[in-house]
Amino acid sequence: MSHQTGPVTFVLIARIPAKGVADFRTYEDAVLPLLPEFNGCLERRLRNPAGTVEMHIVSFASEIDFQNYRNDPRRTAHARMLEKSAATLELVPMADV
Repeated sequence: MSHQTGPVTFVLIARIPAKGVADFRTYEDAVLPLLPEFNGCLERRLRNPAGTVEMHIVSFASEIDFQNYRNDPRRTAHARMLEKSAATLELVPMADV
């Protein structure tokens, strides 16, 4: 990934086994509130009725802010809950068109 200095936007697609939904939500409840500290914004959050697929549109003021969020110890401390959920994640960099 290049080191952009301007805003960056990502779509996160999470596919969660039914047995992992509660753990995934616990993880999100812990890490999503950290976004504003890193100039991040959860612009949109979509979930299917079963809770087994979620899509997030997330933006950051810069790639450095995004990397700082990803590496924050408070976020990484909760990685076990994400692993326990067995969710598969796809993170797609996007651009306005």
